[in-house]
Amino acid sequence: MSEKKTSKVLQDARRIVVKVGSSLVTNDGRGLDEAAIGQWCRQLAALRRDGREVVMVSSGAIAEGMKRLGWVTRPHEIHELQAAAAVGQMGLAQMYETKLRENGLGSAQVLLTHADLADRERYLNARSTLLTLLQHKVVPVINENDTVVNDEIKFGDNDTLGALVANLIEADVLVILTDQRGLFSADPRKDPNARFIDEARAGDPALEAMAGGAGSSLGRGGMITKILAAKRAAGSGASTVIAWGREPDALIRLMQGEVIGTLLLAQTPKNQARKQWMADHLQLRGAVTVDEGAAAKVRVEGKSLLPIGMTAVEGDFSRGDVIAIRDALGHEMARGLANYASVEARLICRKPSSEFERLLGYAAEPEMVHRDNLVLTR
Repeated sequence: MSEKKTSKVLQDARRIVVKVGSSLVTNDGRGLDEAAIGQWCRQLAALRRDGREVVMVSSGAIAEGMKRLGWVTRPHEIHELQAAAAVGQMGLAQMYETKLRENGLGSAQVLLTHADLADRERYLNARSTLLTLLQHKVVPVINENDTVVNDEIKFGDNDTLGALVANLIEADVLVILTDQRGLFSADPRKDPNARFIDEARAGDPALEAMAGGAGSSLGRGGMITKILAAKRAAGSGASTVIAWGREPDALIRLMQGEVIGTLLLAQTPKNQARKQWMADHLQLRGAVTVDEGAAAKVRVEGKSLLPIGMTAVEGDFSRGDVIAIRDALGHEMARGLANYASVEARLICRKPSSEFERLLGYAAEPEMVHRDNLVLTR
């Protein structure tokens, strides 16, 4: 791919997930680096002014907690690590809130666990929250909820978390900022003939072989976790950049299209990747039948499915499950993610959104299936 086209991938990105590693936000384990975080927040503000939506996935809580607790060496006991994370999260959130506010941005702390993204209902709730924050021009600062997880349910590293967040919000680009320039064909510290990889295909098996000996010694993740994160992000159509975080104005320059670091290109367009996942989903939990008017709006106009247009609800499904949408003749015309469980769907069937709070006791989305979560099947 030419440099011009490579630049266009970054220039056109409107929704960006930025992951910064421990080595970039801490003073060699002596707590948070205020100046460095200030620089990231200044760059995030510049991207927001450029009309882009940004999410920050940041490490650093345990290092900050250790400093506040007066611990010199990193503990090994899980309960001590969780205690350090709990203390450090206060400082991490405070630091980002202060620095983002100085740059005219609102902030929100979001702590996620693997269970939040494995369960479809909690996945949809997390997605809705993050998208709402972005609509209100707030920068979510995300970290793993280290205070409640153990090794069995951990993401394992924030590279993986960054990729999952990119999937969650359908980001265009995942930027992984690290203590290395990018990906090399071998460990450049050991092999003087190591070749720098400026561009490759995300998910290429050869990349994993290359990354095996090129991992960073800092933090939990190495280069291999970044390669696997890029592969995961590509599943939802997001390309990934792995770049040196100390490069001046790295985020701004990347989004201007400057080729910094290694660009791992997703092969499937974002919308196609998401819709293909829904179209191929085998575990349909139920179905709704719609009238002719609703069918036309969905099929012809590309509109969301509203409960007022539904005539029947079949099966037992939860919020976030994939359901079929059938026309008046019983033919499946589309599939999508349900915003309401089957029990709730039956209550609001044929009802306008103005009645949802009276019927359900709360008011949520006006759609049964939002158009962004819907794919036509015939």
